[in-house]
Amino acid sequence: MIDHFRMFADYNRWANDRLYTAAATLSEAELNESRGAFFGSLMATLNHLVVADGIWMKRFTGQGETANQLAAILHPDLASLTAARKAIDARIIQWLEGLEPAALDQPVTYSAITNPTPITHALAPGLSHMFNHQTHHRGQCHMTLTALGKESLVLDLIYFLRSEGKEWLAPGI
Repeated sequence: MIDHFRMFADYNRWANDRLYTAAATLSEAELNESRGAFFGSLMATLNHLVVADGIWMKRFTGQGETANQLAAILHPDLASLTAARKAIDARIIQWLEGLEPAALDQPVTYSAITNPTPITHALAPGLSHMFNHQTHHRGQCHMTLTALGKESLVLDLIYFLRSEGKEWLAPGI
């Protein structure tokens, strides 16, 4: 199971790289134009993903600074946001590389930002949520890019596995 999460971390990095490469082709106005995504613009949605990943990593590791609002704009420009994205992706990969499989069953306790009631569950469902949350909002980013007239991105997991992630397709074969 730990390798499954390591694969998702690697996929997450790959998909984010593709998304940020596409975002770099937009003007500042396009990046900040609301196109109906949950957080409005591409910049706001990308910021939310960095914020949310930081929050989850703090919950999982007890380390790192976090925002206290899910819609916080920590990085108003794409260059600093890209650097933050690369840093958090590397942090997730590095942390998972050192994580023992038994840790997936260990409890994680935290209070949600939107409802500060203590919540406890095993680490594995929290990790599943973090990666699923990334995919959910990356889909909104994809929609925003296509609404702005940009070419559709290929972000499917299987395409990652067939290209950069071949080692995850058939480990040991």
